[in-house]
Order: sequence, then structure tokens, then C-alpha cells
Amino acid sequence: MEKRNYLPLIILLGISLLGVFVPNVPTQIVTEGIDSGDTAWLLVASALVLLMTPGLAYFYGGMVNNKNVISTMLQSFIAMGVISVVWVLVGFSLAFGDDIGGFVGNPTTYFMFKGVLDAPAWGTIPFALFAMFQMKFAVITPALVTGSMAERVNFRSYVLFMILFGVFIYSPLCHMTWHEDGLLFKMGVLDFAGGTVVHMSAGWAALAGAMYLKRRKSLLEDHVLPPANIPFVLLGTGLLWFGWFGFNAGSALSAGPLAVAAFANTNTAAGAAGLAWVLFDVSKGKKVSALGFCIGAVVGLVAITPAAGFVTIPSALFIGTIAGVISNYVAHLRTRSTLDDTLDVFPCHGVGGMVGMVLTGVFASSGVNSAVTDQGLAFGETSLFINHMIALVGVSAFAFGGSLLLLKITDLILPLRVSEQDEKDGLDISQHDEFLVEA
Repeated sequence: MEKRNYLPLIILLGISLLGVFVPNVPTQIVTEGIDSGDTAWLLVASALVLLMTPGLAYFYGGMVNNKNVISTMLQSFIAMGVISVVWVLVGFSLAFGDDIGGFVGNPTTYFMFKGVLDAPAWGTIPFALFAMFQMKFAVITPALVTGSMAERVNFRSYVLFMILFGVFIYSPLCHMTWHEDGLLFKMGVLDFAGGTVVHMSAGWAALAGAMYLKRRKSLLEDHVLPPANIPFVLLGTGLLWFGWFGFNAGSALSAGPLAVAAFANTNTAAGAAGLAWVLFDVSKGKKVSALGFCIGAVVGLVAITPAAGFVTIPSALFIGTIAGVISNYVAHLRTRSTLDDTLDVFPCHGVGGMVGMVLTGVFASSGVNSAVTDQGLAFGETSLFINHMIALVGVSAFAFGGSLLLLKITDLILPLRVSEQDEKDGLDISQHDEFLVEA
């Protein structure tokens, strides 16, 4: 039996008590300017985005070996609890609160969702709905990171890292990119639905995690077990693909032509990238695999995310294809190195997000979205592309360096890596006293 630890429960009880003493009762619910159709669509889109996290759990859970399935899946599910609390407490304020230097929001602006229920409409939707829609993005981002550290990370340490990542990496990047006073926003950097905020940040954090935790014992002994359940991966891919329509089309924040364009681009890029991945495999003499198509489709979804509401459908086809080929090649290079990114999070999300960011700077068009003031390189303008290149370097350095620092801090508080025996036994048993019953 593990040593009792009351501190996490005490912290949660303390935060909950704030809800008693700081109820933040709205003075008046704002209805002026609210469009019922847009509100209905964003409610659905928010639910779709949340569904992506269980989808990710199945996607990752099917790829690890069968003694780590439950722990790997729980690392995604627990994010829905932890980040939901952190977002209400301070995360939303850090992301969208009053600007501090272009880097982060004031943590007191919406502390405990103060003023969120009775704030003016965000466009044509209630401000509280915008806050909850954004929360779903904050939930899935640290969950994405877990794939790089799978099969060897201490569960409690991961939860602590997730909190630190959400506060010090995700929220500042969100503020810089999407707040009107944010540094990247004022530079003119375009990120329609989170290629920079979500996927590049998660990808670089994943690379830092894989480097910090080093290789699994099973890899060093050359007896890596096969994926536990390929049908789980297929199911997870379907849920991610389905939920991604809320992720990208929902980011239009209205039920109109822009949402339709983002919807069409999302599906087109996913299909193209899935095909590109398996056809690139075939060109190297491999067979078409279910796992390959699933990974490729997710790469396409990642790559189109920053561009979804800024590019044409033919451009989305190109973005998906190129991202599928490049990520496949980088994943192949990773297998030939000593880097143990268990589920290739950096090649898929990090590289896919960067490809999407670069190609947004190439193909963004004011004909698709009037918010595009400087068009992409393909239309003869250079300023957007140059700004995207500058932002790519800055965001990469911030996300990787910051995550590496947070990993070291986490490791000082709670050891990040499980013991050799716990790794050998599997994280399902060693971390949770649960296991799969084989048929």
C-alpha cells in the first residue's frame, strides 16, 4: 500500500471552498447581440472538441503495449478533470485576461470566472461559451504530450507537470497568439485553431519529455512489445477526426461560410495526409497499414489546424499531402536515432504543426477570410511569411526550453520516471492497481 498523501485533496477542497466564499454571482446575464444559431453551433463544437480527448485516449492506448493501456488512456482522461479546474481558477485569466506586456493575461481578471457569466457577448456568442470552448483546447494540449513519455512516466508527476505546463506554457502562448494585445497577434501571425498554441507547444514539450526521460528499458533490451489494440487506434482516429470539425470549424465562432470552409479544409487535409502516409510507406516497400493511415490522417488534421480558416480547399489538399510525407520521413529518422518518443508525438504534432504554420504563411488568402490583411507568399506578399518564420523560431524555443525547465522542476518535487521494476510490471499495475483482462 502506498503512503497516504492528503495534500492534493486538501488543495482541491481549498479551491472548491473558494466557490462558496467567492461565488461571482452575475449582476445581469447579457442577451444583447447573442445569435441563437451561432450559440447552438458553438455549444456543439465545444462538445466535439471535448470528445477529442477520449478519442486521443483510444488513439494512444491502442498503440502502447497491453500492460500500459489503462495508464496511458487515463493520462488523457485526467486532463479533463485537472485542466477544467485550473482553467476556472486562473487559466482563462492568464490566456484572455487584461494584457501584461503582450505575453500573458492578468491572473486576477477572470479569477474563478469572475465576470464571465455577465460579460458582453464575444462576437455573437455568450462570453462564457467562448471561455468553455477555449477550455477544451487547454484540456487536450497536455494530453497530447503524454504519448512521448508513455510506458515510463510517473502518473502523479505527469499531473503536476500538466498543471505547470498549462499555467506557464499553454496560457501565455494562447494569450500571445489570440489576445488582441498579444505579441504574436500584433505581429500578424495567423493561427486559426491552434497549430501554434496547441500542436507546436505540445510537440516541443513532447520532445523535451522524451529527451529528459530517456529510453525505455524495453527499447534498450530490444524487446519492444507490439501495439495492444489496433482497433482502438482506428476508433480513436475516428473520434479525433469527428471532433476536429468542432476544433477547426468551431473556431470560426459562428455558423456561417467561414465555418464551412474550415470544415471542408479539415476533411480534405486529413484524407490527403492519411493517403500520403501509406503511399509513402508503399514507395519504400512496406505494406499499407491501418496504423499508418490513422497516424497520417491525424498529421493532416494537425497541419490544417492553423490554416483551416485562411486557405482554399485545393491548398488544404496540398498541405495535407506534404505534411503526411514530411512527418512520415521525420518519424522514420526518429526510429534510427536514440530518441525514445514513444508514440512519435514530435514528428506528428510538432512537425505537423510547424508545416501547417509555414504553409499558412504561404497560402493564406483574404478571399477566404477578410481578417487576412497580408496575404501569403503564393500571392506575392512576403511580410506574413517572414513573420511566421520569426514566430516559428520564437515559439519553438519558448515551448521546448520552458517545458524542459518545468520537467526538471517537476522531477525535483516528484520523480518523473518510474522505477525499473514498475516499468517492467507495467504502469497499469504499478501506478493504478488495474489491468486488462485478456479474452
